[in-house]
Amino acid sequence: MNAERFNAYRIMWVLVLYDLPTETKANMKDANRFRKALMDDGFALFQFSMYMRHCPSRENAEVHIKRVKFMLPKAGKVAIMCITDKQFGDIEIFFARNKEEPPPTFQQLELF
Repeated sequence: MNAERFNAYRIMWVLVLYDLPTETKANMKDANRFRKALMDDGFALFQFSMYMRHCPSRENAEVHIKRVKFMLPKAGKVAIMCITDKQFGDIEIFFARNKEEPPPTFQQLELF
């Protein structure tokens, strides 16, 4: 069972991509509130308007996806994508033509 717990096909990454309007003060407030709510839920900035979160299982990913759906702003576009740790590990990241390593995978601490 322990081998299955850290299986690269069981561990998930939740990606939230968004394009929100910021023309008015109310729009800007909604966009900032959404961004802060993502960070409060453990999402980290991956790129501008793209946040990611590591989840130890599909079930845990579903919990965070439901939270994102609950905090959706009134206007704008939001996409939620869930990929396996194996797929995330195959991402090639470049910064000014220099290849970078993807962010490290977090180990889930288990108390019981």
